[in-house]
Amino acid sequence: MPCTSPTSASARASPSKIRRLTADGRLETAIEASGSNGLALGQDGALVAATHDRKELSRYDLADGARMRIVGEYQGQPFNSPNDLVIGDDGTIWFTDPDFQRAAAPGGQEKTRVYRVGGDGVATVVDDSIANPNGIALSPDGNTLYVAGGGEQGVLRAYPIADGQAGPGRDLVSTVVPDGLAVDCLGNIYLTEHTQRRVRVISPQGEQLATIAVDANVTNAAFGGPQGRTLYLTGAGAVWSIALDVSGLPY
Repeated sequence: MPCTSPTSASARASPSKIRRLTADGRLETAIEASGSNGLALGQDGALVAATHDRKELSRYDLADGARMRIVGEYQGQPFNSPNDLVIGDDGTIWFTDPDFQRAAAPGGQEKTRVYRVGGDGVATVVDDSIANPNGIALSPDGNTLYVAGGGEQGVLRAYPIADGQAGPGRDLVSTVVPDGLAVDCLGNIYLTEHTQRRVRVISPQGEQLATIAVDANVTNAAFGGPQGRTLYLTGAGAVWSIALDVSGLPY
């Protein structure tokens, strides 16, 4: 398809379920009581979720709802509250582990971190210097990992990837209460700023290209729809859709 420029922490786990928005606009429940936050589709079509109820990455079979643990600890201790994730073409999972819902289940980590999980199912640390890392995404070629976090004094950081490993990160832009990330086929990053009620479109070089205003606190962003040219946003119990002239990655 053508690729052109766009024009246009509580003490208890929040209840959650995984919903499905169909092509004709119907909203269905795919998984009840999922205890999940960020989602990604695995290469086998199963859904991989960052979950706070069990402090793990879980695999859900969408056919029968069966749940399987992928990874649930680092150095023998549970994670804090896995929040968002992205899966590379090689099957590597990259995810963030803030402490927003650390109290949802026993245990946790002394730091909030970004992790990598390879084919061996073992979690290794990518970065432990971002307070409450949140949104995470990959560039279209899979050679750059993006992470947003830091709250009021937030940052969008880029990490080069070589041989399946992430190198030291560099800060692209400062941000206020960043949340989710999405990436279009040009490599531009769509950064949601929760309390600012907006999405900022940032180039891979860190240049701000556009701003999308939303009428409520915004959480996550993802591309979908025909030819992947619809940007979906979530927040405040709502789902918004914006038709664009550029296609994007599905998560």
